Amino acid sequence: MRLSTDVLVIGAGGAGMYAAIAAARTGARVVLADKNMIGRGGATVMAQMTVAAALAEQEPDTWEAHLADTLAAGRGLCDPGLAEVLCRAAPERMREMDGWGVGWARTDGRIRQVTAPGHNRRRCCYVDFLNTGPAVAGTLRKRVGRTDGVRALSNVAITDLVVKDGSVRGALALALGDGAEMEIEAAATVVATGGLTKLYERSSASNNMAGEGYALALRAGAALVDMEFVQFFPIGHLAPRLVGMDPIMWDPFRYKLGGRLLNGAMEEFIDRYGGEDGGRYTATRDLATYAICREVEAGRGSPTGGAWLSFTHLPEAELRDAFGPVIDRLLNNGIDLTREAVEVAPIAHYHMGGVKVDPRMRSTVAGLYAAGEAVGGAAGANRLSGNAISEALVYGEIAGREAAGFAKRQSGGWDKAAAEALRDAARPGSRANGSGPSAIALLQELRRLMWRRVGPFRNRADLTVALDRIRAMRDVDLDDVPISDERAFAVELVEWHELRSALLTAEAVTVAALAREESRGAHQRDDFPETSSRLCVNQEIVRQSGGLGSRFLLVAQGSIPA
Repeated sequence: MRLSTDVLVIGAGGAGMYAAIAAARTGARVVLADKNMIGRGGATVMAQMTVAAALAEQEPDTWEAHLADTLAAGRGLCDPGLAEVLCRAAPERMREMDGWGVGWARTDGRIRQVTAPGHNRRRCCYVDFLNTGPAVAGTLRKRVGRTDGVRALSNVAITDLVVKDGSVRGALALALGDGAEMEIEAAATVVATGGLTKLYERSSASNNMAGEGYALALRAGAALVDMEFVQFFPIGHLAPRLVGMDPIMWDPFRYKLGGRLLNGAMEEFIDRYGGEDGGRYTATRDLATYAICREVEAGRGSPTGGAWLSFTHLPEAELRDAFGPVIDRLLNNGIDLTREAVEVAPIAHYHMGGVKVDPRMRSTVAGLYAAGEAVGGAAGANRLSGNAISEALVYGEIAGREAAGFAKRQSGGWDKAAAEALRDAARPGSRANGSGPSAIALLQELRRLMWRRVGPFRNRADLTVALDRIRAMRDVDLDDVPISDERAFAVELVEWHELRSALLTAEAVTVAALAREESRGAHQRDDFPETSSRLCVNQEIVRQSGGLGSRFLLVAQGSIPA
């Protein structure tokens, strides 16, 4: 099946939906494709907390102050142009969402804002304590439905981008229902596929983000940047068992009410690692992750291998006033916050790296744009709390608008020969009698490998083991995955394509982590524990004939070997 459009948007989370809306309101025809239901996959719908924007509704604020906090959190590696665009435009996007009925919480008629980790003032708005993301996603989903010119395609997996004369001209896709092959001709394409947290055994985000967007961009010839920086959320739920609630739900509890982070001896410990806590959540996520892991290594962890998070010093009335029915949902899980602490530990949460773009969201390949978490460079080595949904909305709007403008200027169309060559190169065929492990088994192995060898703390030995195994899976195991001839729901075929992309993205992360011989932000090397002034530079990853290559970029001095 062949579709033709002006702009193809891949991924229908917050960034993708905003990109589709922005492109369509310029008059462009848009195809919005997602391998899940539109607006119900990705990370935005799962986000429970706050959104950073210098609205100045609660106290004086400026985008420059927001930028200063963003750059400080990024440990010297934020792309200043991308960060400035984010902080400048965030208030406009939040007010536009307000006009669309998202329902930002208010106090005396003004949008309510709170202080989040790393911010120096009350800057972060929300809908309610555990439903900000669903409200944002729901609002955008309704807006997409009311926007002329957007054709929404659910349950469609994009497998490759088609390039002609150095410009992306659309994509190959699979319809998940029956495995039918699709061609989507597009003058411009926006990658808004989110991050790569599914690559890790323990993660907080949607289970459909295995880094496919990064792999699509790499295979199309685009550069990636800062791939080594995976943010591990420090207080993901560990124990007791929690059913039907988000594992990162403790963040708003902690920084709004002052939950105490304690080691196994019930002592506060953040100050031992250069941070300030004192019962308030002011430590940045990379520091908190580092501190918890080090306490566990020193034998001072909680019984299940994390840290205690305690609210027992707070009266029940205060907890209920802040979180209402959530307290009863926790009680249904057997958790009484007035009587007992819970155990928390780091969990893969966000990816700072991604497609290298300029402030107009243009990648290094013509016709290819990126938005949201698919963008690399804005967050540097550590994302500032609250900036994720802001990035989705701001970068989504820019990418959609710019892609539509490019599409209007573009001449030339679909390259049938290039599409056929791609299809032949990436078609596993029928392997009903294949002798190797299944794609899902290899994905599970990859997730364990990434968690244990390329997780919060890294060293050359572990990274080398990981890289060797990833390449073996890519070069040997991928070709021997059994795939049935049965195409109903195309499960095995889709898993094969997901594995193919996941391996390429995992390789990019590991190659970058090996090359960065220092500790900075979310990238911590046990064998290089110090931060190097020489490596206060971004790292670019590109696809080469022999695999992936990396180089560190210096603004005025070319590059240095990785």
